[in-house]
Amino acid sequence: MSNDNVLTFHGHVGTPVAIREGSAVPWVLFRVASTPSHWDQASRSWRELPTTWLSIKAFRQLAQNAADSLEVGDPVVVIGRLRTETWTTKEGEARESTVVEATLIAHDLGRGVTRFRKVDRQAAAAPGSDGTAEALAELEDQTSAA
Repeated sequence: MSNDNVLTFHGHVGTPVAIREGSAVPWVLFRVASTPSHWDQASRSWRELPTTWLSIKAFRQLAQNAADSLEVGDPVVVIGRLRTETWTTKEGEARESTVVEATLIAHDLGRGVTRFRKVDRQAAAAPGSDGTAEALAELEDQTSAA
């Protein structure tokens, strides 16, 4: 039995999905935001709860397809394993971030339509982590400025 924490998360793409290269393996790192709401009977209106942001990381074919398919604002569903990425800043500070290592990324068809197009790409090598610290720092800067 595996002790991996697998989760399903849905929300909207909050940062650009740009392909990166690390150890000759394409990968993406982007943020997804989910803002739940509930019906407030007293005011007879919908109320938004605080937004939850998650960093999503994907490798190889999934990364390339995500970069080619997703734009900021797109509603998505992500399934993946919960991971903790650690790094040291240029100033020597230890940092960490929770990341979902995606095994599936899809448009949320409850919110719109999309068209599937199969692509044929070469298989890539095993994932590397080159550039993750810089990418996470970039994402923190983007979402903290918003």
